[in-house]
Amino acid sequence: RSPCVDARLADGSRIHVVVPPIALDGPYVTIRRFTLRRVALDAFTTPAVAGLVERAVAAAMNVLVSGGTGAGKTTLLNAISSLAPATERFVTIEDSAELALPHPHVVRLEGRPASSEGVGEVDVRELVRNALRMRPDRIVVGEIRDASALDLVQALNTGHAGCLSTVHANGPLDALRRVETLALMAAEGVPLAALRAQVTAAVDVVVHVVRDADGRRRIGEVAEVVGPDEVTVLARDGQVVGRPVRPARRGGGATW
Repeated sequence: RSPCVDARLADGSRIHVVVPPIALDGPYVTIRRFTLRRVALDAFTTPAVAGLVERAVAAAMNVLVSGGTGAGKTTLLNAISSLAPATERFVTIEDSAELALPHPHVVRLEGRPASSEGVGEVDVRELVRNALRMRPDRIVVGEIRDASALDLVQALNTGHAGCLSTVHANGPLDALRRVETLALMAAEGVPLAALRAQVTAAVDVVVHVVRDADGRRRIGEVAEVVGPDEVTVLARDGQVVGRPVRPARRGGGATW
């Protein structure tokens, strides 16, 4: 039996338990609770930057939310997802269910670990492949953290627009490199240059969220992917500082 376990409580909170022998001083229990109050995008930034993100969602740009642990990536992802039209069909994919989209047409998929006998596992890679068969208008992946990055990148390069996800990273450029590294775990024999070109074509916008020393969570940067391993900062610290150049994925092809 494993000395550590992840589970979900009845109210949706996540619980992580570690017991001896790997917990040297006795059992440790960590509970991660989620607020039932919806947090609007304006809580993370100024109206000007919020408007920039809203235009990206309206144009069905593929948006990647990056940030460190506890920065508020999932909360921000919920806020950004809520900007999409209520008529669209969402498919959400998560290792552990945390997303709470307010839309009426949401298909929620959650991975399943293997049983104690080592069978029955359903990983995020398999869920991504299944999501493509569900006629989604938008795919939302709670977090890119393993080789499923390759399946998501390939999905985004086959006409699926307006998708959203999160990744642990220290900034927009680091976020792209993190996705590349994770995708390489599954892309044996694929040259880095080819994979990097796919990531560049798949991801349009990176929204980086930070947590200040006082606990406040805010959007630190909004960047547009303009080339392989290259981004242009469109907004920083509440100020819009650039204009997008990529064409909108929906709405006639003009820049968003």
